[in-house]
Amino acid sequence: MTSRPRSSSYLLGLVQMRCTASVPDNIRRAEAFITKAAKQGARIVCLQELFASLYFCQNLNAEWFKLAEAIPGPLTDRFCRLARKLKVVILLPIFEKAAPGLYFNSCCVINADGSLLGTYRKMHIPHDPQFEEKYYFAPGDRGFRAWDTAVGRIGVLICWDQWYPEGARLTAMHGAGVLFYPTAIGWMPSEKAELGEKQHQSWEIIQRSHAVANGCYVASVNRIGHEAPAGGQGLEFWGRSFVAGPMGELVAKASTDQEEILLAEIDTDAIGNQREWWPFLRDRRTDAYGDLTQRFLA
Repeated sequence: MTSRPRSSSYLLGLVQMRCTASVPDNIRRAEAFITKAAKQGARIVCLQELFASLYFCQNLNAEWFKLAEAIPGPLTDRFCRLARKLKVVILLPIFEKAAPGLYFNSCCVINADGSLLGTYRKMHIPHDPQFEEKYYFAPGDRGFRAWDTAVGRIGVLICWDQWYPEGARLTAMHGAGVLFYPTAIGWMPSEKAELGEKQHQSWEIIQRSHAVANGCYVASVNRIGHEAPAGGQGLEFWGRSFVAGPMGELVAKASTDQEEILLAEIDTDAIGNQREWWPFLRDRRTDAYGDLTQRFLA
């Protein structure tokens, strides 16, 4: 448990959970975790990417499109009611059906009064062995955004977005003091022994660097457990959800293989202080960055 929050701070909660093949069970347990987090003092709670199902993107199967639903829809309505009941902000990852044949990997921002503030659509879509997301999701079409919530201004990005400093920078430039990254990332068992820890360290380091570069908090929530919905070796999700502070320090970190509610204190004064002490936003050479819009410079 964390210490009692100061007046300029609040508790953030990340729900690190194991998913099953039962969508109703995953949703029910997520609700229970959010309720428990709120009772422990969390004022904003974030679930992991695609929390309502197994990570189905390990192969190409059109049957999985049946999991998607509209926004607003039954799932968002359900969690809006929960947010209003608990008076807590909820970040709700969802497999969004925007139209027949048009799907997004999304995250809804639900305020503490139960209102749906908006939806972030994952911008960077991976295409790797057992991460076949380009088959399922269109790239996000709403850009990088931030929302004013009951706890302050926050931004949401999703999983593969973690590797891109541009996304973190633009979200911070919209005023976000905390960047949330709902995630589903793990090891392929065949390469874990050789590359596993290096992969994990890369994942953590890049996100902690976003906190440093933007003088903000980064909160990354991952799932746990082994999932193989398509058969074969599947994926072993490494958990280790964490929160990093504005200097990149680890504020809180979860285990590799246990379901947990990770609580972390967010000091809102530290965000402004860090941006004044290390004024990266002031010293940016905006006049010299035009080439960033190019794919590659030979």
